[in-house]
Amino acid sequence: MSEPSNWPLAKGGVRVLVPRETLKALASSVLSRDCYPTALGFYPNAYQHQMRRREHDDFLLMYCVDGVGDLSGEKEGGTAFHTAVTAGDVVLLPPGIAHDYAARATQPWSLFWCHFRGEQARAFYEHIQFPGAEPVVRGLSDLSLQTGFSSMLSIVGTGYSATSFIHAANQLRQVLTLIERLRRRTHREEEARSLATVRDYMRDNLHRRLTLDDLARVSQLSKFHFNRRYRALTGYAPLQHFTHLKIEQACYLLESSQRSIADISFELGYDDPLYFSRVFRKVTGRAPSAYRAHLL
Repeated sequence: MSEPSNWPLAKGGVRVLVPRETLKALASSVLSRDCYPTALGFYPNAYQHQMRRREHDDFLLMYCVDGVGDLSGEKEGGTAFHTAVTAGDVVLLPPGIAHDYAARATQPWSLFWCHFRGEQARAFYEHIQFPGAEPVVRGLSDLSLQTGFSSMLSIVGTGYSATSFIHAANQLRQVLTLIERLRRRTHREEEARSLATVRDYMRDNLHRRLTLDDLARVSQLSKFHFNRRYRALTGYAPLQHFTHLKIEQACYLLESSQRSIADISFELGYDDPLYFSRVFRKVTGRAPSAYRAHLL
């Protein structure tokens, strides 16, 4: 088993090492052998907490709830990484990955942690992380996740019976699947914010002829990824949506003013009023003049 750090426990700190006989029971029980903790704890305001492992044989899960730390090591595949870990970040390291981590001196982290193993431990790991990815999931500040870790610790705090640890093992499975659920939710929220930024940019630039490169640059995604994600989230290609926004504005101007169709087409970035009319008809089913006449 990978040994946890020997950081001196502060007030409110917890460190639990699962006894060897209990580990054997967890590994043999059909109720826990898929995934079970080997050590777990909570380090509050962990000043001078640090660890260096060149070899280890458990999966390592850490959840930072406050403060800052630094993590470095190698991704699966051998690529080195170094990154800050802040409140809301989850670290998940597989066995065999050399790593170092330490709390920042000026703002030391507070973190829940758990070493785990089991017949399906890697499946739980890969449910969250793809091999070769940076081992940090960002921005999961969520009370339900903190409650899950606290629940694991309270369960084992009731006694060192195999029954208590079997219960904790199943709580660990819930925590691991919750991390992936929260990661996906956070990713969707980030994409929605990015999409809103792009739409605002479109509305502010209805007078221009934007390209897919222009919109992808605003989204800070590659052109291919932006186009694919935009279609998945809206059902429209980005430039198709931009055209629809132009025609929406054209409808408003036709309804609210007596401006000529040529003026409206120039304002919306169409140099050729005839081409504008064809686009308008394709979107609305009517020519601009027919649309205005229908309003009267």
